[in-house]
Amino acid sequence: MVQTVLLAGVVASVFVGFNIGGSSTGIAWGPAVGARILRKVTAAALMTLFVFLGGWTVGRNVMDTLSGGIVTTEISLGAGVAVLFFIGFGILIANVFGVPVPTSMTTVGAIAGLGLATDTADFQTIGWIVSWWIVTPVVGFWIGVTVGRYVYPELNRRVRIEVSEGATLTLDRSGAVPRPALGPNTTPGELAGTVVVLVVGCYMAFSAGASNVPNAIAPLVSSRALEPDLAIGIATVAIGLGGFTIARRTMESVGSELSDIPLLAALVVMITASTVTTALSAIGIPISLVMASVMTIVGLGWGRATRPIAASDALRGDLDTEVEPAALTAEPDAPVTAIGEAEPPEVLDAGDLFNPRAIAKYVSMWIIGPTMSTLLAYVFFTLVPVA
Repeated sequence: MVQTVLLAGVVASVFVGFNIGGSSTGIAWGPAVGARILRKVTAAALMTLFVFLGGWTVGRNVMDTLSGGIVTTEISLGAGVAVLFFIGFGILIANVFGVPVPTSMTTVGAIAGLGLATDTADFQTIGWIVSWWIVTPVVGFWIGVTVGRYVYPELNRRVRIEVSEGATLTLDRSGAVPRPALGPNTTPGELAGTVVVLVVGCYMAFSAGASNVPNAIAPLVSSRALEPDLAIGIATVAIGLGGFTIARRTMESVGSELSDIPLLAALVVMITASTVTTALSAIGIPISLVMASVMTIVGLGWGRATRPIAASDALRGDLDTEVEPAALTAEPDAPVTAIGEAEPPEVLDAGDLFNPRAIAKYVSMWIIGPTMSTLLAYVFFTLVPVA
């Protein structure tokens, strides 16, 4: 009987990891694949490797929080399997609505519901986690605002990440030993930009592993049904499987609903979101890349679009100048105007930067997702004594 329940738990864990891989791979590697810097198969392989590294190192801190910090007692095997099914159900609902609900929030909600039903919830730990859920979007937004308002215009003018036709690198076989050389159309700047994009993608995959590997397997680790090392391996394989399959479509469409932003802006968002996520994972806070990514995009666009307005007027809401949400798509050769000065019309006519309705939907699902997982878990564990 125990083996059957454990098998069901592993299946549920693989399902959760598979869906995590589908969404996280698109977020981490969508910009690079869209820019034709690497192929989808290569992106999925790099995703799997760095997810493993993130889960094996920093992810263990999040694993400790999820498996023993939210409730004050050991989670039984049956309860762990039930929690995984609630997590999977939450991901399924998110997929139906087309919204990448942060898996970490759904996981914490389901475990918190178990704790409430069994009177074992550690409210101090839960409060600490929720406080970071509130702070993280604010931090991401204001980092985006600062970069977009004061740094991005000059960065956009100076830095160009381009991809020419043909191979980026080739092998020079003219000597006794073949050595790498620039492709026929590759410039040193293009090579440097390509390296930056790849490094940032690997960094984001690492942070995704640190935050998401524990989500897929922590309930089974808490029940001592699986050792942490084996559990991390199972979660990595499941996430990698999602990266090689359903993530192929995600990598093509990532960011299309929120924004039509250039690669440089995407890199700013990726670096910010990865840094915030990795730092919080290091102290054991279950957090998601989605939350920091979305709010950094919003802040980046808002900061860039309000450059023609003085900061004091923008904070008071005294917007005499019409704010155009298209500023991140300005051409690199466009002049960089001073703060408070109107920009040329051609700088601000490249389409919408972000969709306010999409933002509202994302934020509402961040609230609805963990709330529903908490309530459903509470009702289930109250009625079914498997904990």
